[in-house]
Amino acid sequence: MSEKLIVALDIPDFESAKKLIKDLGNDVKFYKIGLELMASGDYFRIIDFLKNNNKKVFADLKLYDISQTIARSVKNLAKFEIDLLTIHCASREIMLSASENKGKMQIIGVTVLTNLNENDLQEMGFDHAKSLENLVQKKAQMALECKLDGVVASAQEAQNLRNNFGQNFLIVTPGIRLEKIANDDQKRVADVKTALMNGASHLVVGRPITQNENPHLSAQKFIKLINEFAQNS
Repeated sequence: MSEKLIVALDIPDFESAKKLIKDLGNDVKFYKIGLELMASGDYFRIIDFLKNNNKKVFADLKLYDISQTIARSVKNLAKFEIDLLTIHCASREIMLSASENKGKMQIIGVTVLTNLNENDLQEMGFDHAKSLENLVQKKAQMALECKLDGVVASAQEAQNLRNNFGQNFLIVTPGIRLEKIANDDQKRVADVKTALMNGASHLVVGRPITQNENPHLSAQKFIKLINEFAQNS
């Protein structure tokens, strides 16, 4: 069982999530729960179910607000058995407010969402003279200086982050694929080997497992590739 694999429970309700967790059994240890389940009203029920089944919880809430609100929200979330929480990489004040109130949780900063590319960033008003990779590096540097535990970044940026900032922080990488997905809304994707070779500490996998006809078998394929990389590195 590898904790490097995080399965994304981007699923509409508690019962569907519960069934998938049971189907994946002991092979999967770590689960991401995000805004879809938060909006269902079952968020903390899912957290309790996961912890009662000895799973780790990644609360992917991408918090972004003024520093006082972030501080109080993180402090409240720290009362629950959450292992990993996301906030957006924002101002130093906001990120410091999160890190100072995290308790036993680890907090990672979202740099640039993996469904965005440089054209999207230009439309959003970012400096077109600076590359997406430079923006990710700047945000990661600020996050680490503010004592966050790591960042969310694509496999394409992970190698540069490792080269510049070392090994002692988390890089959680979404958009991991075994093969291409039709109508994929992720733009910066990678395979397991590339992501791990570039320095990702954890791989987030959603639809390739959750929408597979045999989720358990699909999860085992990802775990096999992760284990093979570990043995050969």
